[in-house]
Formats: sequence, C-alpha cells, structure tokens
Amino acid sequence: MEVYKRPYDPHRPVVCLDETSKQLIGEVRTPVPAAPGQVAHYDWEYVRHGVANLFMIFEPLAGQRDVEVTDRRTKKDDAERLRQLSDEVYPEADVIVLVQDNLNTHSPASLYEAFAPAKAARLAAWFEFHYTPKHCRWLDMAEIELGIIVLRYA
Repeated sequence: MEVYKRPYDPHRPVVCLDETSKQLIGEVRTPVPAAPGQVAHYDWEYVRHGVANLFMIFEPLAGQRDVEVTDRRTKKDDAERLRQLSDEVYPEADVIVLVQDNLNTHSPASLYEAFAPAKAARLAAWFEFHYTPKHCRWLDMAEIELGIIVLRYA
C-alpha cells in the first residue's frame, strides 16, 4: 500500500501489470432481439473459438492504461511486456516501480528465459518489483481495471 502513496514522479512511474484469459465464443443460433415488453433471448449453446489473453498495464497516478490482447500468457510473453514498458513506454524513466501479483510468470527470471543474459540483466535493473500478498491480488490496480472490463463486456 505504501507504493501507492508515493507522489507522482515521471522518472519513477508506478505501474501495475496483470493479465487474464478470456474464452472466445460465438452464437450457434441467431439471438432474438429485444422488442417492446420483451427482453432479448440468447440460446445457452455456443461455439468455442479458443482463448485470448489480455495484458493490462495501468499507471494509476497518470490515469494511463493500455490493454494488449495476445494468444497466450507465458513467461516469454510477460518478459516482452516488461521490455515494452522499459524500451517503448517509459524509456526516460530511471526506474519503473512495478506492482503485480505472485503469478509464476511474474519474475525477473522470465526475462532470462526470453532474452540473452546481458539484455535480461539490463531490463531487470530497470524495475523495482513489488508483489501483492497472496489472497490480496485486488491490491494490484490492474486487476481492478481488468475486472471493470470483464463486467462491462461480459
């Protein structure tokens, strides 16, 4: 919680990172649209079209958020998000203060799986890692942002 009390500093942005998987489905039967006095009707049966992953990057003090949709969420995918943050989104930052949950892919070790040792070390040094306690994932504001998206588009 102390991380969120820090004043805004563009050279030390506080950034929250989280991801979620979503099943992609399609209708088997054409829905019956709503009419006066009648709600729309949807059949319970659906066609599965795979799964997509949403990576949420949220900087609460700047009010900035970005969602990237990917095919999967492996350690290499997580490492690529960190590279993107350091090299493209915050290249002028001295340190990126990163808040994330304790998922097994959220580790500096993922950088070493994805990149050569020198590049992985450079990227790891760019971050100040903060992990939310187990069973307190809601402390990661990116988790809250993803929850809003899920509720809005469910």
